[in-house]
Amino acid sequence: MIDAVVVGSGHNALVSACYLARTGWSVEVIERDTVPGGAVSTVERFPGHRVDRGSSAHIMVRHTGIVEELGLHAHGLRYLDCDPWAFAPAPAGTGRPGIVFRRSLDATCLSIQESCGPAEADAYRRFVDVWGPRSARVMRAFTRPPTAPALLSSFWGLDTGGGGSDLSRQFLASGDALLDEFFDDERLKAALAWFGAQSGPPMSEPGTAPMVGFAALMHTTPPGRAVGGSGALTAALASRLRADSGVLSLGEKVVALRRDGTSWITRTSVGREIRSRTVIAGCHVLTTLDLLEAGGYDRQILDSWRRRIRVGPGIGMVVRLATDALPSYPSAPDTSVTSGLQLLVSDRANLRLAHGAALAGELPPRPAVLGMSFSGLDPTIAPAGRHQITLWSQWQPYRLSGGRRWSDLAGAEAERIVDEIEELAPGVRTSILDRHVQSPQDLEDEMGLIGGNVMHVEMSLDQMMMWRPLPELSGHRVPGAERLYLTGASTHPGGGVSGASGRSAAHVALHDARRASRTARLRRMWPGT
Repeated sequence: MIDAVVVGSGHNALVSACYLARTGWSVEVIERDTVPGGAVSTVERFPGHRVDRGSSAHIMVRHTGIVEELGLHAHGLRYLDCDPWAFAPAPAGTGRPGIVFRRSLDATCLSIQESCGPAEADAYRRFVDVWGPRSARVMRAFTRPPTAPALLSSFWGLDTGGGGSDLSRQFLASGDALLDEFFDDERLKAALAWFGAQSGPPMSEPGTAPMVGFAALMHTTPPGRAVGGSGALTAALASRLRADSGVLSLGEKVVALRRDGTSWITRTSVGREIRSRTVIAGCHVLTTLDLLEAGGYDRQILDSWRRRIRVGPGIGMVVRLATDALPSYPSAPDTSVTSGLQLLVSDRANLRLAHGAALAGELPPRPAVLGMSFSGLDPTIAPAGRHQITLWSQWQPYRLSGGRRWSDLAGAEAERIVDEIEELAPGVRTSILDRHVQSPQDLEDEMGLIGGNVMHVEMSLDQMMMWRPLPELSGHRVPGAERLYLTGASTHPGGGVSGASGRSAAHVALHDARRASRTARLRRMWPGT
C-alpha cells in the first residue's frame, strides 16, 4: 500500500503530489492523457513550434510563493516578465495612441494620459492605490483553504476608509460599477473590463469588482511567461516529484474510486487496483463524482451535488497561429507591446453582447478577442524567423442552438476571430503559415474540460471562496469519503494558474494524517480512550 494516489496531472494535482512527496510520502500520479499537465502543457502543434494547449501567461502562481517553496528554478523553470503586461490598441482609423500597461505605474499613467487625458491618468493612479493593497489581500485569501477564520485573517487590518460595511459593498460590486466609479473613458474601461473578464464572468455580475481590481497587482509582479511554454511549469513539477521518489503514470485512466475499510482502492483502465491511504482528485469535480459513483458512493447524494454545480454555457475557443511575423499595431509605440496581453476590445458593449449570445447558444455578434504572441519574448518556442500568435475568443457557447455542431462551425468562426486582430494590426492574415483551432468541444475532448470551461465551473459569486464548488465540498474534503481530497480549478480559488488549491489540499491531507497518527498513538497508550 502506498501513501497517496493523485488522480490527474494538472498543475494543482502535481503541486499536491510534490508537497506530499517532499515529506516522505510515497505518491503516484495517474493521468489518462499521454501529455502531463492538463491545460498547463505545451506540445508541437506545428513543425518546430512549441504551442500551449491551454494557459499561456502565468499570473497568480508568481504571487503564491509555491515556485520558491518547491525550488522549481532548480528543476528548469524560468519566468520572463511580460512588460508591457497588456496593450489596448486604439480602434482603427481613430489616429489615437493605444494604451500601454507597463509594470511601471508612472509609465502606464503616462500612456493613459497620452491616450485618454490627464484626468484618466490620475484616476488610474488612484485605482491602483486603492485596489493594489486589496488585491494583495485577495491573493492571501487564495493561498489558504476557504475557512471563515482564514478569510477573516486574510483581510484583517485592511484600511476600510468608509468602514467595513462600505468595504464589503465594494468587494461585492460588479466590475462595471467599479470602472464607472473611477473612470470616464470607455476605451480604458473596456480594456480593464476585458482583463477582469479573463476570470470568466462578465463584469456586469455582482462580486466581479476584485477581478478588475486585480489589474492593480500587475504593477507589483506582472504576468510571467515560462521559457519553453506554459508546460515548463508542469515539467518542473514533474521533475521535482521524481526527485522525491514520486511516480507519474501517463496514458492510464482512473475508472473508479472505492473506499475499502481504512484505505482507498483506485481502479484504472489497464486493470490495476492501487491501494492507498489517501486519494487526491485533481480532475474536474464532476469527473470525481463519476469515479465515486463507480466505486459505490451514494448515488442520490452525488446527483444532488451534480444538479447544484454550474459549469455554465462555455467560456471560449482558441485559434493558434504559426506566422512569419509578430502583430504590428499602428497605434503602438513600438513592438514591445506584443510581450503581453493584447486586449482587442474597445467597448464594453462588445463584451456584453458576446456573453448574452453565449447564454442563448449563439455565436457572438462580434468575437471578443485577447491576443498573445510570446515568441517575441521567448524565441525558443518557434523556429528562427518564425512566430506564434494565440487568439482567445471568450463566451463562445459549448452548446449551440438549433442542433448545430462545432465540427461544422469552428473553421468559419476562427476566420472571424482572425478578422478582429487583422483590423487592429493589418498584415496578420498574410503572415499566417499554419493554424490550429480549439473549439469548446475540442477543449473538452482533449483535456477533459467539461462544457469547454477552462475554469471547470463558473467563477460566479455563489461558486467562489467557501462556496466553491459547493459549501459541503469547499474545504477540499468530501463528506462520507474520509481521506479523499479535492483539488484543481473546481475548488478554491478557482481557475487560472496558481497552484494554491494543490498546496492547500496537500496541507489538509497532511494535517488529517498527523491527527490520525496522534489519535492512534493515544489509543495504543490508553486503550480505554
